[in-house]
Amino acid sequence: MKVFIFDLLPYREHLGHLQTGRELPYPLPKTHFDPAAAVRTYAEHLDAWEEMDKLGFDGVGFNEHHTSPYGLMNSPNLLAAAAAQRTKRLKLLIYGNLLPLHEPLRLAEELAMLDCMSNGRLISGFARGIPREYNVHHVPLTESRARFEEAYEIVLKAWDEEIFSYEGKFWSYKDVAIWPRPVQQPHLPVWTPITGSKESIEWAGRYNVPITPGASTPGLREDIVRYYAKCLSQHGHRLTPDHISTAANVHLADSKAQAVRENGPYFLYFNRTLFSHGNITETNLQRAAGYVTPASLDYVRPENLPAAGRAREDYRDMTMADVERRAETMPWGTAEEVTKRLIDAADAVGAGTIQLQLNLGAMPHEMFIEQIRRFARDVLPALQAHEVKSVL
Repeated sequence: MKVFIFDLLPYREHLGHLQTGRELPYPLPKTHFDPAAAVRTYAEHLDAWEEMDKLGFDGVGFNEHHTSPYGLMNSPNLLAAAAAQRTKRLKLLIYGNLLPLHEPLRLAEELAMLDCMSNGRLISGFARGIPREYNVHHVPLTESRARFEEAYEIVLKAWDEEIFSYEGKFWSYKDVAIWPRPVQQPHLPVWTPITGSKESIEWAGRYNVPITPGASTPGLREDIVRYYAKCLSQHGHRLTPDHISTAANVHLADSKAQAVRENGPYFLYFNRTLFSHGNITETNLQRAAGYVTPASLDYVRPENLPAAGRAREDYRDMTMADVERRAETMPWGTAEEVTKRLIDAADAVGAGTIQLQLNLGAMPHEMFIEQIRRFARDVLPALQAHEVKSVL
């Protein structure tokens, strides 16, 4: 099994004291931004990725978000360029560039450059993003799906064809041959995250693109993977462990209680303050805004629909008692428990890769580094030795 650490790169200073009611103000003015804190944020996370490389992790993942302390990764390609120069073997998972918001030929060129700069270590994740990003970039939510699919076609043509032309609804090109080309052939590996939308699963199945079902309930993950397997089969592909990665929030400690004491405050900060900042998470509101279709969840079993709904209250109203309750079934605690829970979670959906979330809520750098080192020493060897042999 491959083991990645997915790093949201949250702004290192906590801003919960700025909340009015249950919400962090949006937009968050320049007054509250400390350039020195941002400098430290980038420096500390680059140091952490270098440590992951030395300790034998398989990869690091990061994504794209805008206008929020949720994560300072406005350009994941810049992060990948920096990481390529600080690491030697670590896979660099950009998870992912938001295709509907950017000019696709420029993305194809940048990703090809990055694959050359890293000597073939890039994994190109593509995502649609969240409603907040569309508001910032003045892209209609109703165009998201069509822009995503058109941009993906263009990127593949740029990578694969000697010379390509394209006439589309949003972008058009004539007689283009990009230089440089990716090291990896026929093109870069492409992954996509899935929060639950039926259309995204169908797209991934059509193009044989590996997925990461969102870190939700086990039941919803099972629904996603089962429907994905069906979509793959319809297009002549077969589900394997290489098609699935699963995400897990992890904290190592001498006991469950200690894990809750140490990580609970940061887990709360992420959920109550950062997660929904300036964004609509609820599926019903996204449906009303035209971001998802009325049929987007019709493959989900009734008992799993509440998890797919992503109600904001589930996050912003969370208490420490809720954290303690959730932690009982999470990979928080001793190395033995964490190892077993992660292997069981991977086996349950047939995931050949696991993406660890060790620092969602801007924990102190020293704690993050200690978690990386402790995991590498006490858990990583058992996970990398484990072979996931079957899928749902």
